[in-house]
Amino acid sequence: MNYPAAPMVAEHNANLLLAALPPGELASMLPALDQVQVEAGAVLCEPGDTIRHIYFPHDCLISLMAVAEGRMTLEVGQVGREGMLGATVALGHETTQVRAVVQRAGSASRIDAERLRAEFARNPSLQRVLYRYTDALLAQAIQIAVCSRYHVLEARLARSLLVTRDRLQSDKFHLTHEFLAHALGVRRVGVTKAASALQQHGLINYSRGNIEILDPVGLAATACTCYQIVREAGASFAAPAFA
Repeated sequence: MNYPAAPMVAEHNANLLLAALPPGELASMLPALDQVQVEAGAVLCEPGDTIRHIYFPHDCLISLMAVAEGRMTLEVGQVGREGMLGATVALGHETTQVRAVVQRAGSASRIDAERLRAEFARNPSLQRVLYRYTDALLAQAIQIAVCSRYHVLEARLARSLLVTRDRLQSDKFHLTHEFLAHALGVRRVGVTKAASALQQHGLINYSRGNIEILDPVGLAATACTCYQIVREAGASFAAPAFA
């Protein structure tokens, strides 16, 4: 079989979920995949919206927010190059359950939801990959919900920063107080106090939304055990899906 040119495949292989597919199966999806740019702060969907497109991030990062009464939010997951936005399509859902906000700008592969449903129905390889991913995403959401109920804000902030670091593969990134407040479900003053405490301990440097993790080991020690659980859930998907 003749596969598409390497540069075209490489664009979409930047997403680990797509890269986990056998080459022939990815090749069959390529005509339906577009590379798009998403900007920081863009809202890609709201709870109850019809799912029209599925996004497979390359270097962008998308925050998944649970929303209560239209204004109260809590981050229940993040989608980076390891996954996809719109995974519930694989479970038969037609509407979104979360608000998806672009946390870091970048590129992504995008496919029409109807086309993905058709590919999913005929492609056992894609089914295995998406089932594994949705299971890992659910495990992370459950753990984050438990963390938000029982652990102190300083530990939760440390966990959130470490998860972001893992997704971006960088010790430096930009997160405003406002965004962190929405993600953690607290007031901005709470984020300010928690970030100041982490900075006083020499774990991070935080200025005008610019964050640098100075001591990842120390920050992990400050974070609750939920960080390791969330990390392991993500790693379980990242393992090779095919022999």
